[in-house]
Amino acid sequence: MAELKEGDAEQLHQEDVDIKGGGVSDTLVPEERQPAADDASSASSTVGKTEALAGDNDAKPSTTTSDRHISIQTKLEGLEVLTDLNGAGRKACPLCPEEKFKACYSHKLRRHLQNLHWKVYVEFEGQKMCICHLPCRQLRPSPSPNGDQAPGRLVAHYHCVVCSVTIARKTDMISHLKRHVNKGETEASYSGSSDVPFEEPAPSGQAYEIMKELGTNVQLMPNHTTPQKTDTYFNRKMKTNRQLVFCSLAVLAEERNPLESLDAFGATGIMGLQWAKHLRNAVKVTITDINEVCVKMIRENCNLNHIRVEGSRGSSRVPDGGAGDVDGVPIATVEVAKMDANVIMHLRSFDYIHLDPFGTAVNYLDSAFRNIRNLGIISVTSTDTGSLYSKSLNVTMRHYGSNIVRTEYYKELAARMVLATVARAAARCNKGIEVLLAVAVEHFVLVVVRVLRGPTQADESAKRIRQLIHCQWCEERVFLKQGSMVEENLYRQLPCNCHGSMPGKTAVELGPLWSGPLFNSGFLRRMLFAAVQHSMEDIQPLVKTLICESECTTLKSSVHGPTALTNQVECGVVIKVQKVEESGTTDHSGKRKTGDEPGNVVKKLKSDGSLEHPAFYYGIHRHSIRGMNMPKLNRFLQYLTEAGFRVSRTHFDPTGVRTDATLDQFKSVLTKYSVPTYTNTTATQNPEETVRAME
Repeated sequence: MAELKEGDAEQLHQEDVDIKGGGVSDTLVPEERQPAADDASSASSTVGKTEALAGDNDAKPSTTTSDRHISIQTKLEGLEVLTDLNGAGRKACPLCPEEKFKACYSHKLRRHLQNLHWKVYVEFEGQKMCICHLPCRQLRPSPSPNGDQAPGRLVAHYHCVVCSVTIARKTDMISHLKRHVNKGETEASYSGSSDVPFEEPAPSGQAYEIMKELGTNVQLMPNHTTPQKTDTYFNRKMKTNRQLVFCSLAVLAEERNPLESLDAFGATGIMGLQWAKHLRNAVKVTITDINEVCVKMIRENCNLNHIRVEGSRGSSRVPDGGAGDVDGVPIATVEVAKMDANVIMHLRSFDYIHLDPFGTAVNYLDSAFRNIRNLGIISVTSTDTGSLYSKSLNVTMRHYGSNIVRTEYYKELAARMVLATVARAAARCNKGIEVLLAVAVEHFVLVVVRVLRGPTQADESAKRIRQLIHCQWCEERVFLKQGSMVEENLYRQLPCNCHGSMPGKTAVELGPLWSGPLFNSGFLRRMLFAAVQHSMEDIQPLVKTLICESECTTLKSSVHGPTALTNQVECGVVIKVQKVEESGTTDHSGKRKTGDEPGNVVKKLKSDGSLEHPAFYYGIHRHSIRGMNMPKLNRFLQYLTEAGFRVSRTHFDPTGVRTDATLDQFKSVLTKYSVPTYTNTTATQNPEETVRAME
């Protein structure tokens, strides 16, 4: 690049502002942008160059290196080339005016370019937008008290590589570039170098990104992470949710073959495509979405994965140019329909339904339970964490009809509130539910329930919906017993005596909530087998934790897997994976056998369920004693087990303990094995020795 002096840099920048209308110059009328009288000589040359550049712009888009502002470079050498650092004499900074940075020698100017301009650049698609101090952006002058107009103050700024606007703050420039990405404007207005040809944007204006998850490829739009600005929303953080849903469907596929499954909110179709690609002919997958853009994207993703698309029932289409596993035969068939989720669930019956709308799913529960087949499975994903986690109580009451407060066990409280809403929706259709799985991790709550037909099953499920009494002082909790009770007797059900020792109202009534178990250990073992079979290493530790939590134990010796593996220790849990015997009979919960009647299956579902795990958990840090050092969590679990209590870790809280001990018993064991904090001496390593020494 040719050598530029300070005056040439300022002229080039003024030409850039005049041609593109960027920065503050957009708000000025043409008369206000004319040069001053004392710069008439330089103005004539500027106008001549502007006319020449304007003529070039008529014939070619402004995407060449000559249009690029000098503060936008790809390498540090690009800034150093703007001035001859190898020459003798003093050099002026090409990005600073003379009054801000005076001309200096080469070694000082090189440090100035590195530390002031290059060090704080903002990168976008390989282009580095360095900070600029030229008079491109000025603050509006404030009028003085005597009526004179004070001159505007120069402001350091960045030049946007996409739209050439000037922005002062670095964080604002990053947010500005994110808005360009959300709108699909990912092509920079300037090319990185003159030898790289400019590529015209696609006719649709969108650049697709190919993402692969669990062996399934999907196309994503640039703004796929912003649900408010895109129809094909895709969240990479929901991978755990998709794998849990897949494993639950794989377990159901072992019971009935083939089965009909529905992904009611397709978006990109990633979940339904994973079902079809890995389970093949065992499931008949239907993906629906109300948006035409999403339906088109799902069809394209089907062709990308060599899956046959059925546009409607009875009509099919083979992917163009797609090759399957053998001789171009599609590996699976998926039905794609543009239809509202409530409509298709009213019209057709399914064995498995997954609901994952943006926010709450309460508007679709009645339709889901209307035509679900007996012993079918419904999985519901709720992402409205604001109402689930007690941040928007009015929305919680409007959607779920429950009264809740923020507690130490708020995640399990949210899962039980969703299950109570699901159970009420099932009871309205004369159906009951058996909870197979309830997970609250990251920013979603997932519940998986099995549907049991009949008014008797509906009544049994409705009886498990109860109110919860919660002490606001010590956070002790207990479910309210069946039958009406006076308010004075509510406090007597709590094991704590905070009502007698503390003034005012100490307890609140929460709910209605689901009071039954949250897990089915037999179903979780089969989910672990499916996770191992399909190489889902990410969720295997989570499923193992759920198995131990379902039986409230820290040791699990028999968890079924595909092969005899060695014992695995994860989070204090030892799990041995064994091989499942290939036989026609098995005692896993919920498995349908050949010749079994539905009534017998329901009885076996109840008999296979182990002893129900205790409701809720205690946070060890919440109930720690001031001035005492707590024992390690795994050691504390051992102490509770030795005291005769059932105990396990919980996935809801990494420091939570699920136990059948009351809060007073929990605190007594914690106090017994806690070591006082000493200032002058060091505490003994073994807390038991310290306790004996204190006695």
